[in-house]
Amino acid sequence: MTTMDQIHHIRQLFNEQGKSISEIARETGYNWKTVKKYVDMTDFNLPAPKLESERQFCPKLDPHKQVINQWLEDDKRAPRKQRHTAWTVFKRLKKESGEFNCSYRLVAEYVAAKKKELKLGKTEGFLPLDHRPGEAQADFGAAEFYESGGKNSGKYLVLSFPHSNAGFPQLNYGENMECLLEGLDAIFRHINGVPTEIWFDNASTMVTEIIKGGGRKLTDRFIRFCEHYGFKPVFMNPSAGWEKGNCENKVGYCRRNFMVPVPRFVLLSDYNASLLHEGDMDTFRDHYRYNATIKDLFAEDKANLLPLPLTPFDLSGTSIARTNGWGKFTINNGKHEYSVSPKYANTTVNLRLTSSTVTVMDGDMHEIVTHKRLYGDEKQQSMEWLPYLSYIALRPRSLRNTGIYDMMPEPMRMFLDTCTNTEIGKVLKVLSELTDRTGFDSAVQTVNQAIIYNTTDADSLKSLYRRLYSDIPELPNLKPQAELPEIEQMPTSLKLYDQFLRGGASNGKLQ
Repeated sequence: MTTMDQIHHIRQLFNEQGKSISEIARETGYNWKTVKKYVDMTDFNLPAPKLESERQFCPKLDPHKQVINQWLEDDKRAPRKQRHTAWTVFKRLKKESGEFNCSYRLVAEYVAAKKKELKLGKTEGFLPLDHRPGEAQADFGAAEFYESGGKNSGKYLVLSFPHSNAGFPQLNYGENMECLLEGLDAIFRHINGVPTEIWFDNASTMVTEIIKGGGRKLTDRFIRFCEHYGFKPVFMNPSAGWEKGNCENKVGYCRRNFMVPVPRFVLLSDYNASLLHEGDMDTFRDHYRYNATIKDLFAEDKANLLPLPLTPFDLSGTSIARTNGWGKFTINNGKHEYSVSPKYANTTVNLRLTSSTVTVMDGDMHEIVTHKRLYGDEKQQSMEWLPYLSYIALRPRSLRNTGIYDMMPEPMRMFLDTCTNTEIGKVLKVLSELTDRTGFDSAVQTVNQAIIYNTTDADSLKSLYRRLYSDIPELPNLKPQAELPEIEQMPTSLKLYDQFLRGGASNGKLQ
């Protein structure tokens, strides 16, 4: 039992000496929660004595109450759907206690009362909080969308400002580190400032470990992001999303008002720009509590924002991967496979990651190939065939089983279907060389022109390529002059030729 002298000493260290709860815990040896309890305490009245009826509540359960209480205390840290019900408590007691002989009704009565005491029931209330201007909360929601006709099951980041109730969403393919950082950066730049602090859940992209006592171990990249922009990250208690209720509500509001019906667009970047505009327009409505518009209160938020950093932050991530014998590698715990090239088989490659792309770099950080980034928990693969083109040229019989065959226009496929393997190999070799210069489309166009001219030998392909893509000027046709001079035709004497052929020339001259 902590004495009042000890409690006073704890509060004195906090209020008068300005020490933090963690410093006081280290100095006094008390548990961090104990120190926080007495720092936050406002009622120092003696507790009212319990009534006799309360002390005798469910006396038959007395031998088991300590165990039940511990189970229910542990439930505070468990997900809501994985907490003990009265029935599970009853079954555990029957299974684990050999002397248990109480009825289920008695257990249910005690568990209900204890849950109410521990605030584990459904009637638990919420404490309204006042937020200073410039503070923000962040969270992700789920939404489907169509980009260029393709369906995506994506995520959207919402940054809300509890003081004004303003909020700005950004849609993306997932909620990894790149999606988080790109979304926050876009919103910061749109509002031309950075919140002083942002409240987050304990997502693994940011938090690697929750330390006993309330601390957090953060990922190195997230720490760099916070330090670069200067805001303070604040993390909620585990399984306590309601602590940032403003953003939780704003996530649902954005889904209902900005993403119904299911969004359809060509480019995600254009749609995200429109979402920021929607966030601006939404501030013109009245605040739900105060006699002012959200826009008026958001002006106070903006007045307290931190300035944007002068140096841009590199939002892309870096990683390394080991390729297999086919020149492929996997990320996301082996679920997503990407191709590189056979010449990079069984080696280490550098990766540059954004929310939408995975770019493979060589040792000198030159780009080798870029893939659209894959998302989802199912196994998927992304194959870029062009780096394999020179290898397919050595094995022309494999052409029809590769993606390059489907990339070719119909006339070209029809032509190749009539060629021998040797001829196909020569054409593919030229395609590979031309692709390295100006891309696959230019190489295909060159072969199409060769088909039109009914010629497909390697030299002709190269000549046509130079004509099409090497800026060789086409000479115009000569136009006839209006007046051409008349030239008399010189007479020809066949006798002179006869004389020459009979050896009638002297000293090389005709007589």
